[in-house]
Amino acid sequence: MSAQKTILQIDWLSIMLIALLIGFGWGNIYSTTLTSANAHILDFSAIYGKQILFIALGFLLVIIITSIEVKFYERFASIIYLLAILSLVGVLFFGKTIAGQTAWYSFGSFSIQPAEFVKAAVSLAMAKYLSEIQVSLKLFKYQLKAFFIIAVPVGLIMLQPDAGSALIYASFILPMYREGLPHWYLTISISAAILFVLTLKFGGIIVSVVLVLILVLAYILNKNKRKKLWKYLVIGLLGVGFSFSVSYIFNNVLLPHQQDRFEVLLSDQVDIKGSAFNLYQSQVAIGSGGLTGKGWLKGTQTQGKFVPEQHTDYIFSTVGEEWGFIGSSIIILLFACLILRLYYLAERQKSQFNRVFGYSVIGILFFHFFVNIAMVIGLFPTVGIPLPFFSYGGSGLWGFLILIFIFLKFDAKRSSLN
Repeated sequence: MSAQKTILQIDWLSIMLIALLIGFGWGNIYSTTLTSANAHILDFSAIYGKQILFIALGFLLVIIITSIEVKFYERFASIIYLLAILSLVGVLFFGKTIAGQTAWYSFGSFSIQPAEFVKAAVSLAMAKYLSEIQVSLKLFKYQLKAFFIIAVPVGLIMLQPDAGSALIYASFILPMYREGLPHWYLTISISAAILFVLTLKFGGIIVSVVLVLILVLAYILNKNKRKKLWKYLVIGLLGVGFSFSVSYIFNNVLLPHQQDRFEVLLSDQVDIKGSAFNLYQSQVAIGSGGLTGKGWLKGTQTQGKFVPEQHTDYIFSTVGEEWGFIGSSIIILLFACLILRLYYLAERQKSQFNRVFGYSVIGILFFHFFVNIAMVIGLFPTVGIPLPFFSYGGSGLWGFLILIFIFLKFDAKRSSLN
């Protein structure tokens, strides 16, 4: 009877949106991987056939997740986090190396990427920590521990090395900000990213001069000049110092392939047959789709296999080519509706633990969605961040189903929780 009640109380609008995204996603995977050698739609040796199996196993996973008592996740959040960290340590020693990354556990022809599941464990650990009575993110000692919870998996993932998966953990700034993290953390992070990109584009001297002029103008327009002078001086010194350090960071901290990705994004002259090949082919595919697209299975770039890794990180280029601007807009609208729905559910939670976990899910989903599409159209450097429910792979699909359906179970049981 309890199981039936949970089914009735679960948010079916979210499930419908997820089902639509998975369905559209599989259709695009089918289009990008179909060859003349494939016998039929249930060819499980083909990539699209394997994705059907991943979706079916994902359905079983959802049943298991929604069958577990909600208190289990809060009670054992710390243990789940510890096991997740151990899985990242283990993959460094026993994992399979693909394209220079040791990020997968291999079981014959089947591989699992633990980093995709660690996001749920970190979300639970963060929710557990921030919901403790004495914790206040307005105090530095509590901020430090919260950042430590994030830093441990990030450090281990960078050792694989997988910068894309590590970058996702920046999304945890959203639940922390919601729970009282001072706004200047977000201001500094965004300002540093903007300064970094502008300095790479225009040079440290030009950026520093413009920054100083802006600060001087702001100071002149400020009525309370004496009390604010030291703040302008500190901001100016830090900003100018950071701008002149960008060159060192770019040349000595970033790896060569990461440098190439920034150059592809910012340089006026790029090698479309070399480092910019993937992005160029992706943009050609999307641009050729026009308003309504060329139609399913009729995209010349897609069917000609011109876009590398199109069934994974560049899957959205298939949407743009075959479904056009209208189809792309519909997919973006579906993602937006799901994110807004999850936001509504998070805000109505009676438990802080549930709310923090919900915001973690929202942050991770939005970061994947936004960065992947920005990357495919050339507004963000190319990083290995898949598009949720669209990109091929069992680990990524299951990771998102775990995240979202744990939260949907929380929401369904919110009235019975304190």
